[in-house]
This record gives sequence, structure tokens and C-alpha cells, in this order.
Amino acid sequence: MKFKDLPPVKEQLMKCVRCGKCRSVCPVFAEIKNETAAPRGHVFIVQALRDGKVAPNDKVWEKLNMCLLCEACSINCPSGIDVHELNAAARSYIYENNPSIGRELIFDVLWTNQFLLKTTARVMWGFQKSGLQALARNLGLTKMLPGDLSQAEKIMSNIPYASARSTLREVNPAKGDKKYTVGYFLGCGTDLFFPNVAKAAVDVLTHNGCEVIIPADTKCCGLPHIANGKMDTARQLAVHNIKIFDSYDLDFIVTDCASCSATLSPKNMEFLLSGLKIEDQAMAFAHKVIDLNKLLVDILNIDLQGEEPARKVKVTYHDPCHLANAQGIKEQPRELLRRVPGVEYIEMRDSNRCCGGSGTYSVTHYGISMKILDKKIDRAMETGAEKIATCCPSCMMQLRYGINRHNWDCQVVHPVELVNQVYKDNIALYTGN
Repeated sequence: MKFKDLPPVKEQLMKCVRCGKCRSVCPVFAEIKNETAAPRGHVFIVQALRDGKVAPNDKVWEKLNMCLLCEACSINCPSGIDVHELNAAARSYIYENNPSIGRELIFDVLWTNQFLLKTTARVMWGFQKSGLQALARNLGLTKMLPGDLSQAEKIMSNIPYASARSTLREVNPAKGDKKYTVGYFLGCGTDLFFPNVAKAAVDVLTHNGCEVIIPADTKCCGLPHIANGKMDTARQLAVHNIKIFDSYDLDFIVTDCASCSATLSPKNMEFLLSGLKIEDQAMAFAHKVIDLNKLLVDILNIDLQGEEPARKVKVTYHDPCHLANAQGIKEQPRELLRRVPGVEYIEMRDSNRCCGGSGTYSVTHYGISMKILDKKIDRAMETGAEKIATCCPSCMMQLRYGINRHNWDCQVVHPVELVNQVYKDNIALYTGN
């Protein structure tokens, strides 16, 4: 389908009434104060692209690529414009006119192959474990990396040796009476960087009567590809994953990653696959996808029984954009935290403001990302929390880096890790682990 005929481009551009409401909620505009960085400015740019008034070149890409795709503008637009979809469609159109060998290698070769991803993570682990990363920094060699990588490589710290997939079984039986059979969409971030979250998710689900199936052949959800103009590759990944999960008889398809559940949602499946032969199958698949917190609270209604520790641990919560904005899921993670014995939940001011991570954004726009992150950490520190809970591996990595930047004694966790701690100890949540 041609760019100008895509539903977001064809149907939504004329809805913009130029009110500027989007500027008030855009974290990037708050830092740059330039109309070309504002969602409204991006709507103008997409319209100019459609009408042929500007060429689909690298300069236009750079302006559109300033967007985090956090969807804050989309949910606050009085006219109901999905600005993030317009932006993503335009990026894809520009990329089609300016293909890049480097991007092909990263997003078509590396990021579509589980083995290559795992191998890359192992190499990075070895680089850190051997001390070569620290040596390269001390010698100033990392400054030779292109673009923002010389600074952004610091975010990629504490990479585990073993991925979640290498330690978890494909079929994990329910403990006690089986209530549901759930497929676990294990995203790249959780698999490679936070395997403990995956282990906790499986333990908690099986403890609550779910048989958990982790299909071996699933691939990336496709969000990095959408963000980087590789829409066709994102479609191919979606089709692949749909067929994999449809080969099982599942009640739900659960994921602990906000970005994955947003990408696999009915709304995004319609954006990616509308009009294709697989559309009906895709929508049936998408309607089974559910966020882990939502499944635990709304469906399983877990009741955590445990002895209250002598001292409660203060926990605050950061809303991942792809959970709160893209899916409207805000209360369930908070409710889950409140149910954990020993947790003193403290609400963070502006908890739904982006942390600046947004997948690859902290790598491609390190400076802006850090300004947004510093504001987020300031808000978190105000709570006096000892733990920050969030539900997205990208956010977890970004927040962990922010804590280190601020020399703050705090830990970043996924809510399911705290739940699993109750099952493991049945008493002491506050262990410092």
C-alpha cells in the first residue's frame, strides 16, 4: 500500500485543528522547545511528505526520529489523532527511499534471529566480565564509537551470561489444578537482559494454576523495527509469531513486557496487518494477548498470603508508556504491588511521564534521553523509595542507569519479582536481594 493511502495518513491528517495540546504533554518538546520536535510539527511534516512538498530524505527522518513514540500526544489529542502511527508510517516511507545496509544488518539479520541475538549478548557479557569494557573506557577508546554510542554504551551494563530461554523449559506444568493454558511471549529484552523476570513470571503463573508454554521459535515483537522504519520486517515478524502461537491451544498469550503487549495488541495488529489475508487470524491472536499484571489481578485475582516483615519496603511505580498510554493499563500493576505483604506503596509524582528509554531511543538520542531520565529520577527520589517497580525491560534498563547516574541506593524490579519473592520466602520480602 502506498504511503499516502495508508489509513493513518489518509484518514487522520485532516483531523488536526492546530490546537497545540500535544505540545504540553510531549517530553521531547519540553526539552527542545522547537516546533519541529513537537507532535503537531510532526503532523505538518507528514502532511508535507504526503503532498510531495518535502522530499523523503535523511533531514526529514532526523526530525521525525526525535519522537519517542511514547503515545502521550495520541491519548491527549482532542481530535483523536494517532500521531505515533503517522510518525511510524512516515519513517517507513522515508526508509524505503533511503535504504541502509547498516540498518538492514541490524534489523533484518540480527534482530530477526534468536541465535544471533543471544550470541551478541554473550559477546557483550564477555566484554564486560573480562574488564575489556572498563579498559576501553579508561583508555578513551569508547569515544571512537559513532554518534551517541560512545555515551550510550554505558547503559548496557550487568548483562547476564544465560538468557531466559536457555534456562526455562518449553512446557511448564501448572502446580495443583490447572486453570488455564497460557502462551508466554518472551520478549528480547526480558530474555537477554532480565532472565530473572522471566523465571519469576513462570513461577508465579504455574503457582496460580497456569500451564505455561514458551514456544521455542518466537521472534521479536517488531517494535524496534517499527520505530526504525522497517515496517515490512515488522509485518513479517508479526505473521511468523501469529502462526507459531496459533499452533497451540491457548487461553491467553501473556507477556511481562509493556512494549511487546502493545505491539501485539489489536490496535497495532490493525495498523500493521489491516487489509492483508492474515488480518482475521491476527485479530484473533491479538485478542488473546494480555499483560502479565492484568492477568494476575483481573483474571487470576491472586491473593498473596505471607507474614508481614518487621519493616516494610518502600516501593514506587513508573508507568511504561506502552502500558499506560498505548493500553490504558495503570491500576493493575499498582494493585499487584499493594497486595504484596511488606510493601509500602508510594505514588510517584508524574509517574506516567516517559523515562526517555523507549527501546533504542536512549542509544540514538542519548543527550535528550538523559534530560528526560534525570527528571524521572528526581521524581522517584522524592518518594524515598527503596525499589522502583516497572513493567518494561527498556524502562528497567534506563531507570537502573539513572539510579547509578544519581548515586542513589535503590533497586529496579518488575512487580512479578516481588510477588515471586513472597512465594519463595512466604515471609520476608525485605531481604535486600
